[in-house]
Amino acid sequence: MTAAGLVFTNIHDAAIPELTRVRTIASVPFGCRYRLVDFILSNMANADITVIGLITHNNYQSLLDHIGTGKDWDLARRNGGIKILPPFITAYENAVANKVYTSRLEALIGVMSFINHRTEDYFVLSDCDAVYNIDIADVLKKHEESGADVTIVAKEFPHDVKFISPHEEIIRFDENEKIYDIVKYSAHECENDENININMNVIVMSRSYLQNVLQDAAARRYTSFYQDIISKHIKKDNYHVYRYDGVYALISSLESYYKSNMMLLRCEVRDKLFGIADRPVYTKIKNSPPTKYTDGSNVKNSLVADGCVISGTVEDSIIFRGVHVGEGTVVKSCILFQDTYVGNDAELTCVLTDKNVVIKDGRHLSGHSQAPFFIEKGKTL
Repeated sequence: MTAAGLVFTNIHDAAIPELTRVRTIASVPFGCRYRLVDFILSNMANADITVIGLITHNNYQSLLDHIGTGKDWDLARRNGGIKILPPFITAYENAVANKVYTSRLEALIGVMSFINHRTEDYFVLSDCDAVYNIDIADVLKKHEESGADVTIVAKEFPHDVKFISPHEEIIRFDENEKIYDIVKYSAHECENDENININMNVIVMSRSYLQNVLQDAAARRYTSFYQDIISKHIKKDNYHVYRYDGVYALISSLESYYKSNMMLLRCEVRDKLFGIADRPVYTKIKNSPPTKYTDGSNVKNSLVADGCVISGTVEDSIIFRGVHVGEGTVVKSCILFQDTYVGNDAELTCVLTDKNVVIKDGRHLSGHSQAPFFIEKGKTL
């Protein structure tokens, strides 16, 4: 059994426009040293998937810089490896519409040449707007054993979960784990459910099945993957659910991004996400010097990357590479991206900075966990 991967890198850019103004959601930094795309790439690499296509739309220079040759995921290969799939990859796919895709289905039709040239038995389709560590090899195994046409991964939550956006889907299935319905999430729709199963947008299907539904969709000018393909085939074809029970954090807003980072400050979360021996999470390696903690510095319950200089107080915070925290400065419950410079005697609470931000001496900035104070890339305050 062999499989190839397809990852949508731009589908959810609108979820956090503050951070995707200068990058795709796939390349949004996370947890001191990672990017969101690292999680699905690592999940696939750990399942011995050695051919992964990254479907891009626009604004993907940062993603290219991060991925490089793919060697950090053991995907720098002569045959296979990571393939960047930009819009207009061939003249054929866009000969009719002659426009950049606007939906998941249009994106797939736009990379039909890549799909048709693959020889693997299965395709694993995934977004990269969530943080999780899933055993994709087991998903593929269960898919093959069940004889399903399509397997969709879901995560169970209480029905009144707060972080789910109205754009997410709820999967409903019977005692045999056969899916019979997929509906848009709403508090009203789910008010009578004890628990709900959120669609994680990790989907397994055979290459031939994917080719057939895409060819039919292209001929009929369909535009929606879930409404025009999944919903129309779910009754007559064999669709199964795979129930994932590990750590899962969906990035659907700036607030959820902030809280997803902050959950890493809990040891049990880090252990379940990064501590699985046979499923490590890989990222681009950078050779930076160790972080320097000067006399008088004080760091509590924080994650601090390498290459930083900490001269003040840091509590309950996520500090990326190359950050400078000046003397007398207090940083609490903050996320400071790479090369942020904070001067002396400043006070930051619930602040989220993009890269290369400069905060001058004596500044007092404060947000809230539900509305962090955001400072865009390169800005000086």
